[in-house]
Amino acid sequence: MPGSTREARTHIEASPETVYAMVSDLPRMGEWSPENRGGEWLDGATGPAVGAKFKGHNKRKGGWSTKVTVTAAEPGKELAFETGKGETRWRYRFESSGGGVDVVESFEIVKVPGAIARSLTKVATGVPWEGREDDMQAGMEETLRRLKSAAEAGG
Repeated sequence: MPGSTREARTHIEASPETVYAMVSDLPRMGEWSPENRGGEWLDGATGPAVGAKFKGHNKRKGGWSTKVTVTAAEPGKELAFETGKGETRWRYRFESSGGGVDVVESFEIVKVPGAIARSLTKVATGVPWEGREDDMQAGMEETLRRLKSAAEAGG
């Protein structure tokens, strides 16, 4: 499972800069993500920049939070971050296409958590570790559907 990567893609009739601004607005992420309910910047950060940290909050199974570090922040092009101590890397790429943008959301599992953390996955998400990648894939697809709808309705 380390090195395992998945992605979802959609076309949105909006500018890459507009969609990037929506994705990087942490409190709004809960509007389109079925799992994340938003977050806040930490340690004086006020927006995405390489090295900036934020705390992301999830809403499943009573909710839980994780600290995240931004690894790429190019408005209109890419936003990437890794969770905790680099266990999972998340990335949004924004590619101009026609009059809009193709948005690609992906994750890479860099490090498989230990046995205790894997067993807690089911407690935190309701999904056993063995099904987590499929669950995350479905979450990305739903996130992009909701993001598309919001962006095309005017953001």
